[in-house]
Amino acid sequence: MRVCVRWGVCLLLATLGCLGGASGARAAPDAGELIRVRVSTATGDPVPGATVEVERDGTRIGTGTTRPDGSAELDVPSAGAYQVLLDVDTLPPASAGFRPRMNPIRTTVDEGNARTVAFRLEAGGAGPERSADEGGSTVRVAQLTLQGLRFGLLIALAAVGLSLVFGTTGLTNFAHGELVTFGALVAYYLSIPAAVSLLGVVSFTKPGLPLLVAAPVTLLLSCGFGWLNDAVLWSRLRRRGTGLVAMMIVSIGLAIFLRYTFLYFAGGETLSYPDYATQAGIGLGPVMMRPVDLVSMGLAVTVLVGGGLALIRTRLGTATRAVADNPALAAASGIDVDRVIRSVWTGAAGLAALSGILLGMGQGLNFQMGFQILLLVFAAVTLGGLGTAFGALVGSLVVGLFIELSTLVVPTELKNVGALAVLIVILLVRPQGVLGRAGRIG
Repeated sequence: MRVCVRWGVCLLLATLGCLGGASGARAAPDAGELIRVRVSTATGDPVPGATVEVERDGTRIGTGTTRPDGSAELDVPSAGAYQVLLDVDTLPPASAGFRPRMNPIRTTVDEGNARTVAFRLEAGGAGPERSADEGGSTVRVAQLTLQGLRFGLLIALAAVGLSLVFGTTGLTNFAHGELVTFGALVAYYLSIPAAVSLLGVVSFTKPGLPLLVAAPVTLLLSCGFGWLNDAVLWSRLRRRGTGLVAMMIVSIGLAIFLRYTFLYFAGGETLSYPDYATQAGIGLGPVMMRPVDLVSMGLAVTVLVGGGLALIRTRLGTATRAVADNPALAAASGIDVDRVIRSVWTGAAGLAALSGILLGMGQGLNFQMGFQILLLVFAAVTLGGLGTAFGALVGSLVVGLFIELSTLVVPTELKNVGALAVLIVILLVRPQGVLGRAGRIG
């Protein structure tokens, strides 16, 4: 066991060391936020030389010109709601007769997360330019519902793992968000070419891997990181009889340590996976979604359904539910409780990493992305029912939908606050959550 733990620690240090070699040390995040813009034809060909502008409350904030790859970057002073406009008079002659499907495009920039906006030009004089809100409230509701389902499915991956850890150990793990960040950052490092130096002894240039290759490798490393968490820290605290409140405080300290370790090695700016920095949306009837978002939703559904079936029909799943229900009785029945808990930590870290990768593909990634969604993950777990994996899924969908649909009546900046307020109201009516049992303990 000691040999395994030592090798696990070495693996973690090597991964962080390589990440530091790729990005360099930085002290603090850059000021301001960023909107990335891509202009392309309906077939995906880039449109260079087009002028794009960003406005807020009718005031122009910035302007830019698309590069040969059809992309441009617009700096904005802070998080909030903006309008991005494409000046159709600046389109190159080859794009004559083409018009964007949506112009202007309204978008919301979250703190620390770069937002990507895509203009897709349609051939044959597609008609007058139209606003993203045109078509009435029905179209907007449909668009927000689809966005809410996507976000709910992605945070469900993290919420299910957090719920299983709570169910089997009783631990409220405030460091779970850092497992999300770990997966996103490792996948980013693996997907970019970089000069790497290991302890100043071995230096080489690492090629970038396609994200389809980097992601499975990242999931294996993240599962190992979850195993290491339990083997080095949590299992020892359990054997010493450490109380749950003390362990929760330890998790807060671990979260802060990991968060600023990520900041030191990866820097404070928002990063994007090279293959998904900009991507044009596709029309699904009246709504628009990028292909990467649709693929993320499909993958999340597949993993969640597969995990649910494994929890119900496999021996490990049955043992996990037994430990969550009554650890002492499960141990008396011959179940290796420590082994089950170790497996839960491993799987929870893998699910959190997948959540981080998929979120990073859609909105970029940074050192605190896991921390930024942690309260929403807690809300989903509590709303669905503490310790119940299926409850975490239901709670995540409710939170995701409410966050997006609430922007119909409240400013976008307050959408997360509304979700947490609904959580309070529901728990006043049903304290055990939607699928939780009254009087449930751990």
